[in-house]
Amino acid sequence: MKKTFTINISGTIFHIEEDAYEVLQKYLINLKNHFGVDEEGKEIIADIEARIAEIFSSKSTDEKKVITVEWVNDMIEIMGTPEDFAEEEGEEDVSIASEAKRKRRLYRDPDHRVLGGVCGGLGAYFNMDPVILRIILVVLFFVTSGAAGLAYIILWIAVPKAVNTAQRLEMRGQEATVKNIEKSIKEEVKEVKESYKKFKESDTYSKGKKSMEGAGDVVYNIFKVILKVFVIVFGVFLIISGFFGILGLASSMIIGHSFVEGMPLIWGPEIHVPNMLNHFIEPGAVTWGLILVGLITGLPLLALVYIGTKLVFRYKSNNAIVALSMAGVWLVSLFALLILSVGQVGNYKQSSSITKSETISCDSCQTLYLRVADDKLDDYAEIDWDVEGFKVAVIDGEEVVVGYPQLDVIRSSGDDFVVTVRYSSRGKTRDNAKQWCEEMVYTYERTDSTLYFDPYFFIGDEAKWRGQEVDIKVRVPEGKAVFLGSDMDEIIHDIENVSNTWDGDMVGKYWEMKPEGLTEKTIE
Repeated sequence: MKKTFTINISGTIFHIEEDAYEVLQKYLINLKNHFGVDEEGKEIIADIEARIAEIFSSKSTDEKKVITVEWVNDMIEIMGTPEDFAEEEGEEDVSIASEAKRKRRLYRDPDHRVLGGVCGGLGAYFNMDPVILRIILVVLFFVTSGAAGLAYIILWIAVPKAVNTAQRLEMRGQEATVKNIEKSIKEEVKEVKESYKKFKESDTYSKGKKSMEGAGDVVYNIFKVILKVFVIVFGVFLIISGFFGILGLASSMIIGHSFVEGMPLIWGPEIHVPNMLNHFIEPGAVTWGLILVGLITGLPLLALVYIGTKLVFRYKSNNAIVALSMAGVWLVSLFALLILSVGQVGNYKQSSSITKSETISCDSCQTLYLRVADDKLDDYAEIDWDVEGFKVAVIDGEEVVVGYPQLDVIRSSGDDFVVTVRYSSRGKTRDNAKQWCEEMVYTYERTDSTLYFDPYFFIGDEAKWRGQEVDIKVRVPEGKAVFLGSDMDEIIHDIENVSNTWDGDMVGKYWEMKPEGLTEKTIE
């Protein structure tokens, strides 16, 4: 009984007896020591291993697959050892005639190919110049009306390509021994080196190298000029944007609007910053808020100017100190503004409301007509910022905050029409929120069976905006109706009805309160 190993030779798995493994390992180590570890030596070893795998594969059968020491010795006798072909100093190369010959095998020659290497392989197989075979192929192509071309394609597909050195030797009828593999690879390497040397020494190489270097210098200089121009233009753009942005910010903070408004690429909208903040923030916090907002917004604009001047004038400065100083001031300002904002948010913490009701006494009124009163603010200036739920108008030089009421129509529990107005607001405390509710002003007028609702409500002369709302409920008794004027779509909000009609489509129509709900009334 002998111990066996599993080995991989050139991608093929073999089983080998222990004594045969030792002989094979010693042989391969001897080859590696002889050929060295450079790229040429590695290529020789790889081709030798491929030939060894081919020899062992030819010996393997279904009955016997394990490599024995006899197989290894036979392989060494075929391949030879470095000692067998080591050249003595001054001795000429052994001629090909003294080399062992083997039967030729047809391969496609990739080293002498025009298309697929078929003619090159046939030339090596028949020991002929492949040029003669190519001429014969062209002549046959015309004589056989293209049949020769089809035969070439079939050979291209069927005949394998000589990939490694052992196959190229076999293609020429030379035994794939260690010596022949080494000699073939060295000749290929020598041929490549000589071709490269001739190419480097040629006029074409010198001229091409000079042309490439000259073209590279031209492209580099052009790119360098374009980059410099782009940097300067970009720097000028940053300077202009930052400078006018600072002017717009300063004028908005101090004057109340930007005098550079409308100029292209410039930050400067008409935002009326001081007056706007006065409607939300306590008076003592407005000044600090403006300073902090100015620093948070102005420092980045100042940084644009600084970066732009650096790009245009290319002066040297201590960038780290300047950048860290600006970043430090910006972060402190942001932190302080957050603290200030949190304190102001507390003004919206609690909520309160006041409700006022009025019964519309009219026994003979079966229909109540609802309309929107004339806009009393038409003759007064309106500031162009309009936030959802409220807007600011200028009356007699004073800014007044007004809000938009919302009206709904619901069922009445009694026999009379009832108008309920609910005032709601938020504040720091409930009492504070209630105080804001009491300062709110909203009016509507009655003429016979018609009610005229104002389109706005006032939050009060000295009041701050705390989310004030006015909700109007018109309560309709069962069996009676309301008529929604065409302008009521300004204030009505989500009126429930039997047909689920959208608010905008309810105006200009009569609606009767029935047991099932508000129903459109048909007028005959």
